[in-house]
Amino acid sequence: MTKSTAKLAAKQDLSWSEVLDLSKTYLKIPLALLFVEALYWFITQPSNTLVPIQITEAWVWSGITNIIYGEGTATLTTNNGWMTQVNLSNENFPGVLDTVALYVSDECAGVHEMIFISTLIIMTDGVSQKIKLRSIVVMCSIVYVLNILRLVAFYPIAADACAIDPNNPACLNAMWQFHETVYTWGFLVVLVLMWLVWFWKVGGPSRAIKLSGNNDKYRVFVRKSWDKINFAMLGFVLIMLASSAYSVTTNEQAMDAKETLDFCSYSSIATNECMVAQNTWDNAINTAWSLAGIGLLIGLFTVIKVEKRNNSGNWPSEIIESE
Repeated sequence: MTKSTAKLAAKQDLSWSEVLDLSKTYLKIPLALLFVEALYWFITQPSNTLVPIQITEAWVWSGITNIIYGEGTATLTTNNGWMTQVNLSNENFPGVLDTVALYVSDECAGVHEMIFISTLIIMTDGVSQKIKLRSIVVMCSIVYVLNILRLVAFYPIAADACAIDPNNPACLNAMWQFHETVYTWGFLVVLVLMWLVWFWKVGGPSRAIKLSGNNDKYRVFVRKSWDKINFAMLGFVLIMLASSAYSVTTNEQAMDAKETLDFCSYSSIATNECMVAQNTWDNAINTAWSLAGIGLLIGLFTVIKVEKRNNSGNWPSEIIESE
């Protein structure tokens, strides 16, 4: 190896500090997604956590289905006391009543997807807070519409399959498979594509975004400098989350109640046993939610930092780094 080649190789090597800086830059998005996933999981453990959104989506779903496919094809009714159930009716559907009962749960309300795309936008560097907030509003609106379209698509899929094989429960498999495909990975692909298009539109690929061009007085960003106290707080958060999960998963009475609730939701029934199971599960989850909520809030304020420009228009953290 010649001297010039050795010098070139030496220049291309990264120091450990540079590797650490790169890891912080590229790992903050998946870490943020894991954080909001944990937060969403704990929020939606009790049933009907997002009931206002669930009710609006069930109402819109029922109305659009009746407008497109005829009055009476969809009936809005209650599920566990909330108007979140839509009964689809067709003469070829299996059962005595020729109906299929579907329930808009908190997991199917599209909020999970809204949180996912919002996190991707928030964690994107180089974009002003004003553009991020506007983009989040637009993206969440698109996700809401897409979720309604997904629900409206249930009726034609089931009706076409059951027209070929009437009154056979197996004719509903096409609808369930569509739901499972979209819920498992279909929405994920759509959300990533939405973010990529947005990233390209705001000039991300060409690196045209200039941080110095932002006129925001405040900014929210992931903490860059970490002290021992910060790592200690993150350790405390992990302990709180582990305690929260342990308090639920080791409670046999609570897990039995959860199985009963799953059966009630799947069967679209609301008996006294279902109500008792609901109360038992809600009581059990309160302790877990308290522990997890406290831990996640502490973790949020540990990882995220809010900063204000000084009188010279500079960010204090950037001044410290340059010094």
